[in-house]
Amino acid sequence: MFESLPVQIGTSIIHGGPNKTVVFPQVIGIQNRQWEHTVNHAITQQTQQLINEQVGNMPTTVEEMIGTYEIKNNQRQVLSLSLSNYTYHYHAAHGMTYIKSLTFDMKNQKICTLKDLFKPGSDYVKRLSDNIQAQIKRRNIQLLGEFTSIKPDQDFYIADKALVIYFQLYEITAYVYGFPMFPISVYDIQDIIDENGPLGRMAINN
Repeated sequence: MFESLPVQIGTSIIHGGPNKTVVFPQVIGIQNRQWEHTVNHAITQQTQQLINEQVGNMPTTVEEMIGTYEIKNNQRQVLSLSLSNYTYHYHAAHGMTYIKSLTFDMKNQKICTLKDLFKPGSDYVKRLSDNIQAQIKRRNIQLLGEFTSIKPDQDFYIADKALVIYFQLYEITAYVYGFPMFPISVYDIQDIIDENGPLGRMAINN
């Protein structure tokens, strides 16, 4: 029972000078210390990748950097979180934000890709793309071009009984629309999800 409780989360901070602060989560008190290290290393690495992407080859022009995180799911031995980084460069028209997510199957001690959530051989790309296509139409979302399909490793996180597929700024919509998020109920895709994986546990009614 102990292992099915929510994971304890602490916060680490990187201070990079005035107006430059990045906070990110770290898990605490997991019995398997090696797995705890793996989880925290993955989070730290993704945080650093976002910083590197924002700084690029122009570190001297960074005027502001704010890194934050959100815990999207911490139940049923599924930890799903998102890391965001907003950075403003000197003389830029506006700041830029990137969001990346990580999903951990705490029961099976695995870092999950989108493919890992589904049964082997299932055409999850088409199923999710069709659902998103319908949402784009229903929500009247203005696109930069035609939407045809998600990438097999499209950005996602899990939030309770929904798989949320999302896109970066400019990926399919103009900057003013922010991050296009598409929640998909686990019950809409129940026939193709891996029952022993994170979405399978979310779909159980209890």
